[in-house]
Amino acid sequence: MYKKVASLPYLIWMLIFIIVPLLFVAYYAFTTPNGSFTFDNIIQVKEHIYVLFRSIWLGLVATFVCLLLGYPMGYIIANSTNSKQRTMVLLTMLPMWMNFLLRTYAWMTILENNGILNSFLELIGIGKVRIINTSGAVVLGMVYNFIPFMIMPIYSIMTKIDKRIIEAAEDLGANRVQVFYRIILPLSLPGVISGITMVFVPAVSTFVISRMLGGGELLIGDVIEMQFLGSTYNPYMGAALALVLMVLVFICMAVMNEFDDGESEAIMI
Repeated sequence: MYKKVASLPYLIWMLIFIIVPLLFVAYYAFTTPNGSFTFDNIIQVKEHIYVLFRSIWLGLVATFVCLLLGYPMGYIIANSTNSKQRTMVLLTMLPMWMNFLLRTYAWMTILENNGILNSFLELIGIGKVRIINTSGAVVLGMVYNFIPFMIMPIYSIMTKIDKRIIEAAEDLGANRVQVFYRIILPLSLPGVISGITMVFVPAVSTFVISRMLGGGELLIGDVIEMQFLGSTYNPYMGAALALVLMVLVFICMAVMNEFDDGESEAIMI
């Protein structure tokens, strides 16, 4: 009884700010301006299929780079002393204390044609490189903004690995490479799965980063925003795009959860 009462505020919050908005999105996605039911909005999503797949591709690239950089970082933090762990976690989370737009504006200053990076490249004789308004700049912005979401779950799960298991493997003759691939990597997979989910979902739906660092390179988040707030005001099409994107994200999360369950069973065996 106590647990039900304690969970009531969260259930009310979830109903008002999650369930009700999702119902509105579904309503607009399957209706016309006069309120009649239609599938036309969903069918018209195919007009933006290139932008949708491009968003998924860049989201996957950014997620892979975050994993490539975040896994070693999470491993290093987890195996540091307690004082160093606190300092490194603080440094990892420190950029998140700054406004998202300000962080992205800072990257514009660094990457623009006459920015800090190109000025440095000219100084050392390499010359200017076009970085701003490219897909690479968008991926870089995603990685910078979302990499803490990869590092922290991996770090959290690695700190829970029982050191006695590693010591037992070493006592049985396993070298460091074998310990990593046979013990650490499998046991850290839940953190990796969580990190991939937490990075991919915001990366595939972002719109501020692509607008500021990608120039005219639109992502699906930009198209959805334009449907709701732009001159081409069409909330019905915007809701259909948002619904399709949400379904794709749910499918990706379901696949990742199944993979996680399979790995957990394999480890237990």
